[in-house]
Amino acid sequence: MKAEIIAVGSELLTPDRIDTNSLFLTAELNKLGIEVIRKTVVGDKRADVREAFGTALARAELVISSGGLGPTEDDLTREAVAELLGRKLVSNIEILRAIQERFRRLGRQMAEVNARQASVPEGAIVLENSRGTAPGLWLEAHDRVIVLLPGPPNELQAMFAPQVAERLLRRAGNLKQVVRELRVTGMTESDVEQRIKAIYVPYEDVHTTILTAPGEIQIHLRTWSTDVPSAEKTLAAIAERISMALGDFIFTTTSEPLEAVVAEALIRQQATISAAESCTGGLFAERLTRIAGSSSYFLGGVVSYSNELKTAWVDVPAAMIAAHGAVSPEVAIAMADGIRRHTGSTLGVGITGIAGPGGGTPEKPAGLVHIAVADGVQSHERRLHFPGDRDRVRWQASQTALDMVRRYFLAAARARQNTKG
Repeated sequence: MKAEIIAVGSELLTPDRIDTNSLFLTAELNKLGIEVIRKTVVGDKRADVREAFGTALARAELVISSGGLGPTEDDLTREAVAELLGRKLVSNIEILRAIQERFRRLGRQMAEVNARQASVPEGAIVLENSRGTAPGLWLEAHDRVIVLLPGPPNELQAMFAPQVAERLLRRAGNLKQVVRELRVTGMTESDVEQRIKAIYVPYEDVHTTILTAPGEIQIHLRTWSTDVPSAEKTLAAIAERISMALGDFIFTTTSEPLEAVVAEALIRQQATISAAESCTGGLFAERLTRIAGSSSYFLGGVVSYSNELKTAWVDVPAAMIAAHGAVSPEVAIAMADGIRRHTGSTLGVGITGIAGPGGGTPEKPAGLVHIAVADGVQSHERRLHFPGDRDRVRWQASQTALDMVRRYFLAAARARQNTKG
């Protein structure tokens, strides 16, 4: 079954709003075995909305939309679809009473304009909205299905599973999408492609996409099949070969973010960690602590932005900063070791750099970052020069710091294995 998604709303054609509903809908439709072949964003003009639905219905068996079901004059999805299908809009007394009751429960007077939301095209099935006043609508025309959903994400998502998914599941058939996602850090997109192209190209039924994301490369493997176990086995075999080709540059074959992989390693080794950050402003700590249960491995951290606080909070000698500068290997190592001692953690991480866009010099340009990991016995430090704006530099620095911790545990595991051998 093929589907198109239409996001209705002039605000989505400005830089002020992002269409996130289509991401949710695509994921949910794919789970049902429905392939999304196109997405459209259209403004609040009846003719444009009508045209968008008309062209979509010519290509896809299912057209599902979000937005344009509100009470105001610019909410025109109902009217445009009714006009396209040649159906009258009729007032549904049950919807009107439900809207009135909702306002009564909230202790508010219903505006007269809200009555527009009770108008539905003839033959439509009403989808109850438990979180708002705009009901969804299910329409069938010839061999096509049209689903109209409200724009607010919390309303749309609450409505989808109980009222849309069940109906679609009966129509979707046995074809399912099987997905595998691998993530790589420390390599460029072209390097990844060069190493793995010969692996995935022979699989004509598997669609492979290599995507660049901040600080990482994502490899998406997708296939449609009526035999899900067989498809999963095929993707697992491809993933295994790719993992062998890329080695330690792959940090997951099951789509977890890097911080989750590092958290799992810390928990598995019963290790703890702390961080002293400068240019990243606490981003490293934020990423590790966004995971539930992080108190078991993250003991604490500081953002020691000024030179004085690098000395006062994590014991970086003032003489060291004077001799080498705050952005230097020596200071990064001292920050990592200082925070480790102060917190008593297994590992300490120190990050210092110039996030930019200003503050750089020919010797130490914007984007220069030093990162260190210390365990009380030895320290590992890396000098990196990241391209991009301030946010990109900060994110890539946090990504590299996480990867250094991941590789620390990989190296420790190999050392133990060699000792046993």
